[in-house]
Amino acid sequence: MTFRRAEVIVDLGAIASNVRALKEKAGVPILAVVKADAYGHGLVPVARVAIDAGAQWLGVALLEEALALRESGVRAPIIAWLVPPGSDFATAIASDIDLGVASLEIFYEICSAAQHMKKRARIHVEVDTGMTRGGFLSEWETFLDLLVNESERVEVVGLFSHFARADEPGQPQNAIQLKRFTEMSDDLNRIGIEPEIHHLSNSAATLIDASAHFDLVRTGIAMYGLSPDRENLGSSDSLGIMPAMTLRARLHLVKEVLSDTPVGYGALTSTSSNTKLGVVAMGYADGIPRIAQGAGIFYNGKRAPIIGRVSMDQFVVDLGAHSTAQGGDWVTVFGPGYEGEYTADDWGTASSSINYEIVTRIASRVPRIYKPATTIGAL
Repeated sequence: MTFRRAEVIVDLGAIASNVRALKEKAGVPILAVVKADAYGHGLVPVARVAIDAGAQWLGVALLEEALALRESGVRAPIIAWLVPPGSDFATAIASDIDLGVASLEIFYEICSAAQHMKKRARIHVEVDTGMTRGGFLSEWETFLDLLVNESERVEVVGLFSHFARADEPGQPQNAIQLKRFTEMSDDLNRIGIEPEIHHLSNSAATLIDASAHFDLVRTGIAMYGLSPDRENLGSSDSLGIMPAMTLRARLHLVKEVLSDTPVGYGALTSTSSNTKLGVVAMGYADGIPRIAQGAGIFYNGKRAPIIGRVSMDQFVVDLGAHSTAQGGDWVTVFGPGYEGEYTADDWGTASSSINYEIVTRIASRVPRIYKPATTIGAL
């Protein structure tokens, strides 16, 4: 058996359950967002279980992610939306990957590739409704004029945009973006183009704003069982979703130290009493935030907080004077929280960040171990 100093345990059954719950909530087809290695959970295993659980589309940021899915045998519809100029559009078209179009430059290159391939490219037009990130804005009217004459080279499958503040219920910008999205859809209709699908909702809007669901919703963080915003939307439990990732590691060693013993780089923290310290075999090279303070590990029914700075490959926790922990023991860094362990939300707060960053930053040198869903079928 291979020795592991740390591992991510991914509960595919939880992901399947979340997909089914979100699909029921949305009332429209689901696009499972599996970008960034499925938010750190594993691109191909998560894509397969999401489709099996009822998602009809897969969404990725990068073309290479979409191609990896195709190479693994996944045949479900895929859209890649962060495809800058210079991308391998010909291979994307040949692989039946839908492409996000956010600028004239990208549009020109896709049209050229389609002409070369003698095959229409399937595109989703991205419009900037207020996020002020990707999508057409000042080039919109010019794009509409060009689009009329390119029906032989491109098929407009979708129109999409992205909310900036969907996790803030009642925020006026949400209504402004929704109105702008509808107006830009009308612009396409006026030139005789009626996309098959319109998609605007992210996880937050899927959970709380039925008016923005249109023909398809994109479920990202909620599919992995994490709340888009605990303060505004509630916890995972209150939203009816289950966290799918547990991170655990081994104790490298345990040592007894006296009160007032400085710990870690810079000696910024010292022990407050005689205690036992545990050295956890993970660090910022594994994705543990260097600035984290206020989180820690869970061992034998108790939390043990970080003490001192996180190092590249290890961090130290205060186990307490009476701890029975020993070197080599497994400890839970974060998990669903059902037994009192720290959660990805706790680590996000401790790092002045969010749960999204915590799960996506766990490095590839930490192996993923999968708890299978009970009904994973062929695609």
